[in-house]
Amino acid sequence: MKKVFYLKTCDTCRKILAQFDLTGWEIREIKKEPVTEGELAEMYEKTNSYEALFSKKSTQIKQRGLEVKTLTENDFRDLLLDHYSFLRRPVFITDDRIFIGNDKKNVEELKEYMNNNQTS
Repeated sequence: MKKVFYLKTCDTCRKILAQFDLTGWEIREIKKEPVTEGELAEMYEKTNSYEALFSKKSTQIKQRGLEVKTLTENDFRDLLLDHYSFLRRPVFITDDRIFIGNDKKNVEELKEYMNNNQTS
C-alpha cells in the first residue's frame, strides 16, 4: 500500500509531491475525495494519535470557535472525518511507515525513505 493524501490548492503539498516519483502510488486530493473512516483508522494504527494527524493551522478552528487544548482524541477523530482541512498534509502512507505534514524533519525522513525504497 502506498497512498498520498494532499490538497491541490496547497502550494507546499504540490512542491513536496513534485520531489518524488509517485508511480504506483494512490494519490488522493482530500477536498475532492475526503479521507474515509477506514483510511483514518489505518493512519491511527501507525500513529496511535488522532492529534498527530490534526492540523492546528486549519481555518476551521477559528471559524468553529474551537479550543484545541480542550479537544480529546475522539474530538480530533470526529473533526478529521468532518472536514478535509483538519488533516495535516501531505500524508504519505506505506505498508510500514507514515509521514505526516510538511515540517522539514518529516520531509527529510520521507526523502531518505523514498531513496532507500525506490524498487519496492
